[in-house]
Amino acid sequence: MKRDMCAWKNQVIADPVKKPMPILTFPVIQLLGISVQELISDSNTQAQAMKLLADRDDSLAAVSMMDLSLEAESFGAEILVSEGEVPAIVGTLVNNQEEADRLEVPAVGMGRTQIYLDAMARSVELITDRPVLAGIIGPYSLAGRLLGTAQAMKACKKNPQLVHTVLEKCTQFLIAYAKAYQSAGANGIVMAEPLTGLLSPKMAVDFSEPYVKRIVDAVQQDDFIVIYHNCGNNTMLMMDSLLRVGAKGYHFGNAISMKEAVSLCPGDLLCMGNVNPATFTFGTPESIYQETQTVMEACCGWPHFVISSGCDIPPIAKWENIDAFYKAAADFYAAR
Repeated sequence: MKRDMCAWKNQVIADPVKKPMPILTFPVIQLLGISVQELISDSNTQAQAMKLLADRDDSLAAVSMMDLSLEAESFGAEILVSEGEVPAIVGTLVNNQEEADRLEVPAVGMGRTQIYLDAMARSVELITDRPVLAGIIGPYSLAGRLLGTAQAMKACKKNPQLVHTVLEKCTQFLIAYAKAYQSAGANGIVMAEPLTGLLSPKMAVDFSEPYVKRIVDAVQQDDFIVIYHNCGNNTMLMMDSLLRVGAKGYHFGNAISMKEAVSLCPGDLLCMGNVNPATFTFGTPESIYQETQTVMEACCGWPHFVISSGCDIPPIAKWENIDAFYKAAADFYAAR
């Protein structure tokens, strides 16, 4: 369903009580009694999963799976899928400049991308009471999966042309892929660019900012917004660069101070985060309740803050912990 997403964003900021927006999809395998492999392989299953989650929990928006292997696989990378883990890339696809030059930009629909696009088209028919957002990877993080993380980091200094060649092709694909989600009815994208958070601020300016900005400029409009996610340790050092990409929302991981991040994020932009995803898996209802309330106590004084998980919640996260997260958010606002 089409929405004025800029008006939605402004209304969220204005509302004194804000619904949580965790990055939550993969744990649905427990509710459906299926494997990760089954979830990532069928569009109808994905749409039913998103609808189940939307019916179960009153979140700010429905977010599709943050499957950061998807786009790399469409370029030809090999993936590994295990029972209770998100898919992972195996090996490297690009090892030198010659291979980077030969790398072809895949058509949208290659690999499993058509499955995810079809799932989005079905999900927006099923979920009409809130925005539905698609998860995609960011350009430098995609380049890192094609080059290998270690090579992508080292090559920024030793062979920058190699990185820029791969980044150019990643960006071309991601623009087309985001536009395909837009055509499928999505109300926006959550772009995960975690590898950038490991770069120095100067390298982030060179190797992430211009490519992310190209994607944002190409797809963001009144009815389709971009929420940028970065969960790296160096995120706070590159905040100026992150804000220059022009996203309408920013989502941060638990490696940084959420209070510091929200204080630096302009008040007309959504700022989300950052309960530790590991607490959802290894914590208790009591520990995640306390952690959620602690983050909210530190950050809810800023009207543009929305409580969320710090990253994608793992498939094996405990549902009693997820329920405690939602309860903590509701109790916090009820007590104000």
